[in-house]
Order: sequence, then C-alpha cells, then structure tokens
Amino acid sequence: MDFFNVISVGEAKERLLKRVKNKYLKIETINLVQALNRVLAEDIVSDINVPEFNRSTVDGYAIQSKDSYGATETVPSLLNYKGEVSMGTKTDLEVNPGEAVYVPTGGMIPNGADSVVMIENAENMAGESIFVYKPISNGENLILKGDDIKKNQTILSVGKKLTPQDIGVLAAIGKKEIKVYKKPRFYVISTGDEIIDLDEELGMGEIRDINGYALYSLIKSIGGEVVAKSIVRDEFDLLRDEVEKGIDNSDVVLISGGSSVGVRDYTYDVINSFDGEGVFIHGISIKPGKPTLVGEANGKIVFGLPGHPVSSIIVFKVLVEHLIEGVMNTRRQRKKTKAILDFNVHSNPGKETYHMVKLEERKGNLYAIPNWGKSGMITLLSESNGYIIISSEEEGINKGDERQVYFL
Repeated sequence: MDFFNVISVGEAKERLLKRVKNKYLKIETINLVQALNRVLAEDIVSDINVPEFNRSTVDGYAIQSKDSYGATETVPSLLNYKGEVSMGTKTDLEVNPGEAVYVPTGGMIPNGADSVVMIENAENMAGESIFVYKPISNGENLILKGDDIKKNQTILSVGKKLTPQDIGVLAAIGKKEIKVYKKPRFYVISTGDEIIDLDEELGMGEIRDINGYALYSLIKSIGGEVVAKSIVRDEFDLLRDEVEKGIDNSDVVLISGGSSVGVRDYTYDVINSFDGEGVFIHGISIKPGKPTLVGEANGKIVFGLPGHPVSSIIVFKVLVEHLIEGVMNTRRQRKKTKAILDFNVHSNPGKETYHMVKLEERKGNLYAIPNWGKSGMITLLSESNGYIIISSEEEGINKGDERQVYFL
C-alpha cells in the first residue's frame, strides 16, 4: 500500500464536496409536527399576509389617534361608544372622528381606526361614551396587515435546520406539509482484532468499542440515522463484505481504524476493490487525524477514520459534518465563544491543529485551559468543553492570546 499523500484540510474539504456535487440526498414530504430539526429542501414562500387583517395587540378601544391628542387625567377626550368587535370574527363597524369601538387583544381593527387606546387608559361611561385619559400616536397598539409576514415573502430558505420558532412560522402561514432532505443514513464499522462490544467479557489485550458508540451519537446529533453498527476483525474479506453491506444500505460508510500504513490495515485496499474512483484522500495535514482515508466505492462515500477516539471524533466534525452540510445546503453556525489562553500551546507548523480546552470563568473573564493528552484517550474529550484551532501557518499560541473556542 502507498504511503500517505498528505493534503491540507481545506483541500480535503474541496475534494470531498466535488465528488458529491451532483449526488444529493433524497427529498421527502413530512407533516409539520415531524419537522423539528429536519433540513428544508425547498424555499418556503408565504401565500398569505400575516396577519391577514389589522389587529389589536391590547384590550382597548380602536380610535382615530388625533381624537386623543391633549387628553389628560383631568381633561379627558370624550368619544362616542359605537360597539365592540367579537374575537375571531370579521367586523363591519367603522370608526369615524369622535368615535370608539372596543377591540379585544388579537381582534380585528375596524376601518377608519388607526390606533388602540389601552383599556386602563380609558373609561366606558354606561355604554354610551368613552373617556380617554392618555394621548396615543398613529399605529400604537396594533399590528398592520402583513406586518409580520408579507404575501410572496420568502420566510425560510432551503438548507435551514428547523427550530421550534420556525415551526411556529410555518404554522402561521398554514403550512401542513413541507419538503425536507431525508436523514443521511450511516453504516458504522469498527475494525480490529482487539475490539469487542459492550456485552462481551473484556480480556487482556482487548478494548471496548469506543469509536462505534461515539460516532453513533455524533451522527444522531447532526440529524443522521445509523443503519447499523458492527465490529469486524482485521481480515480483508470480512471487512470488504461489511463495507459492501454498508454501501448497499446507507449513504455514507464510516470505518473506524485501519486507516494507517500498518501491515494489517486493509481499509485502503477494500475501498479500492469496488467500482468507482477509490481512495481520493489519503492523509490530511491535521493534528490529530493525519491517517484519514476518504474514497468513493460504488457511488458511495467511504471514510477511513483513525482508530484513536479523539482523532476519529475530530475528523468526523471537520470532514463528515462538512459533507452533510454540503449535500443539504445547510449553513450551520458552529457554537463558539472567545476565551483567553492561560498557557502557551505549541503546534506542528504545516498541520492544522485542534487542541482540546476546558473553560473557566475568573473575575468576569473567560479562560481556556488546554487539556493535555494523547489522541487515544477518550477522557481528553469528556473533560473538555471544546477546542481551539491553530492554523498550519502558526507555530503555536501564547498565554494571554484571545481565541475562538468551538464547542464540541
């Protein structure tokens, strides 16, 4: 097997998306109640105004604002009471100069009125007259037709991951069903003679399947679906059979372990044994995660992730999430915060370095404390809040520098 032909993180991302440019995930139509955290596959354009009528935001009296000018507690404005608007119905009442109509919160504003005086600033005199004790301005205490959403307005765009607030917006325009991308399906394979599952008795020289479960959770966190998770011994035929199952039943195959240049690391050869381009990324200038493979087999993308847990998870976040965002047109905002480094951190020039940190607040300032450990230690992640990125051009960063911390 050939040795690594290392490329930059940026080039790896470009190569990856180039291969899937015309291979989009399928689209499905779902009910609005199923839409939370799904990704829109269409632009949503409103076919109505919201609200569809001028409506009151308070309980009060719809008036012409000029009739309230100069009103005070001692010298109120006196208006004729013309009636009231029933909630949830259209009104044919009209407000002329010197008149007032009662409107409940959310009720329709009668024609002629341009504002609503709050009920606590007015007094109904036996159902015949209204005293107004406070002046109001044009447009006060009401929402005009289309103020919230205008007809033909694009309110949500393709690639938007739907939040509870977005669901409310869709409900407001009466959208019962929407088109979303189908959840990306993953097949997760952990390789190694030493790997065992949780229900097996741990023997000397064996380790439990850390990566399989960590990757499973990462996939769920980005809205993906795990078709299957398996453990395969270091045998070419066994691994190839399992990868073939993954290709047939999923959109993306993740192989954890077997991506280095060891004698018994078969991932490279397995990917190349299928029809298609084969391995097109063989090593990335990233720390941790250099021995990463990415290939195309039978039209599906196959990742060969490093066996070390931290390396595997970092590469997932850098490349796999980038792939899913690319095919779904999502514009994800990574959660991050700025913090002050409280220690010098060295890096390897030429490699983009991802260093784990934990956050600590001191006297109103947020500090990032580097976590030191090897990429095979899963606690390096569990004891960290996030990571900082040191570019390939930097030799390191100094104590006191302020950096972005990206949450895990």
